[in-house]
Amino acid sequence: MDINDLRSLITVLGLLCFLGIVWWAYAGGSKKGFEEAANLPFAEHDDEGATAKTLHQR
Repeated sequence: MDINDLRSLITVLGLLCFLGIVWWAYAGGSKKGFEEAANLPFAEHDDEGATAKTLHQR
């Protein structure tokens, strides 16, 4: 086994990892969790935002 065989093996393993991540991201079961995570910035948290709003009033 020379260095080129090792490079080829690492390339194939990297491609398989990439395809696995793409499959996981687009699988049907993950959609609900991703939608919840996408809406987190828009969730209202009165306790955390109250102090920031009162500090910056003019």
